[in-house]
Amino acid sequence: MKIALAQINPTIADFSGNLKKIRDFSAKAQKQGASLVVFPEQALSGYPALDLWEDPAFIRENSRAIKKLAAESGELGIIVGFSSFNSAPFGKPIHNSAALLHRGKIKASRHKTLLPTYDVFDEARYFKPARSNPPFKFKGKTIGLTICEDAWFSEKNGNKKLYQTDPIGLQARQGADILINISASPFIRGKNLQRRKIMSAHARKNQLPFFYCNMTGGNDEIVFDGRSCVFDHKGRLIDQAKAFSEDILLVDLENMPPPASPSDMSEIEEIEGALITGIGDYLSKCKISKVFVGLSGGIDSAVVAALAVKALGKDRVTGVSMPSRYSSQGSIVDAKTLAQNLQIRFLSVPISSLHDSYKETLKNFIGGNPEDLWEQNIQARIRGNILMALANKEGGMVLTTGNKSELSVGYCTLYGDMSGGLAPLADVPKETVYQLAQWINREKEIIPLNSIQKAPSAELKPGQKDEDDLPPYPVLDQILKLHIEERLGLDEIAKKGFSKNLVKETLRRIELSEHKRRQAPPSIKISPKAFGVGRRMPIARGTYLDEEL
Repeated sequence: MKIALAQINPTIADFSGNLKKIRDFSAKAQKQGASLVVFPEQALSGYPALDLWEDPAFIRENSRAIKKLAAESGELGIIVGFSSFNSAPFGKPIHNSAALLHRGKIKASRHKTLLPTYDVFDEARYFKPARSNPPFKFKGKTIGLTICEDAWFSEKNGNKKLYQTDPIGLQARQGADILINISASPFIRGKNLQRRKIMSAHARKNQLPFFYCNMTGGNDEIVFDGRSCVFDHKGRLIDQAKAFSEDILLVDLENMPPPASPSDMSEIEEIEGALITGIGDYLSKCKISKVFVGLSGGIDSAVVAALAVKALGKDRVTGVSMPSRYSSQGSIVDAKTLAQNLQIRFLSVPISSLHDSYKETLKNFIGGNPEDLWEQNIQARIRGNILMALANKEGGMVLTTGNKSELSVGYCTLYGDMSGGLAPLADVPKETVYQLAQWINREKEIIPLNSIQKAPSAELKPGQKDEDDLPPYPVLDQILKLHIEERLGLDEIAKKGFSKNLVKETLRRIELSEHKRRQAPPSIKISPKAFGVGRRMPIARGTYLDEEL
């Protein structure tokens, strides 16, 4: 029996579009000789649908879609993820489910057992877990079918396992001779190797072939990287589908090819792929045709513009230079050179006269105060207004250019450089931005070398450098990673060789900037802990840093 893994890129709530995609990929799989085609978790509705899962009309449409797809099924078996109504008199109203469709009917339906409630996941909010999930028969084979988290039962939260139940092991003990897991497993840098090890262990432990079908594409902040894969009964990798792309992976169960060694991507190549996918899908699924990027001549805006061109094409990207009296000539030239290298439309809108007008208007109110932060923020907000005006006029969207390092400590301006519809670099530390720039320039100079080599500066006052207000980025990024991603506190971080006062001040700035992040545009998640839906912090709070009780 030939099994096809069809990793597709569904759009949330686009039932007609997702149905068409499933039909098209089913036809391709059948043409290639498949007896069974497997689609990802929640392929019918897209993932995660969030509170749409609480909308009865959404679930009814989902139910109609699965029945329609089942009625159209023929000799090709189709396994597809969807949401089903809970028929029990208790519990949440729906299940996260998978169905086998064959010869016009839903032949089998199984539900997800383990419902994740960490990071970006909140499935216990919506779904009732399966009480049992026995294998089922298909064309002489006994299939154990599980959904995403069911394969991650051995993962730990600190020193404790998250779950007691091993759904896959239970199916093997119940007589399954094929294991299939359908997933919507988000991208995190370096996660693919961990994922392969987990799936390989299931195959090796249970001495059964293991088929893993993952979603691909971007949905809001989350990117799915695909890379569906197949393992033989010894846990050896047989084949792996493409990364960040729709694909069909076909394997003959009776005549498995020899083990394979996929050409894995480097971490920076993975990150670039995730960001390009996230930008492209966010714009296309929101039906927005063009983007505007404020080009300062610095590295962050250069990387955002270069990624946008790769995601959307040069004709859909406009770079806007907005020099002030504090902008260096080098930065103005670098912005224009970048636009020429990318072959994008370039606009120059000087802001000095607007800046003067603001100051003149406010002189009777705050004119006697030193020209410090308020004066710097006015410049950022003028630029934000200009970008938003251009985007509004042409029906486009502004991409913000701030990185995770800046956003962590509030080195950004509300309603200024934070104005926009998507923040591509908001989960990318400054040091990784430099790595991206080098990667983008690997074949030829696209980002001007001066943008990479010069000291980072917002250029909002004479001679300004980021390090006047922040620790050096290599130091700051290490502290941020230890605190945000690894959840270490003040004393634990200081013991790793950092000044306790520096760590305390950094953590204090992280706390004080929560109100800014709550108002920031969505970002693209690439790390284990990104700002946004996966990190929920109160704004009004006390502090417990170095506090004596």
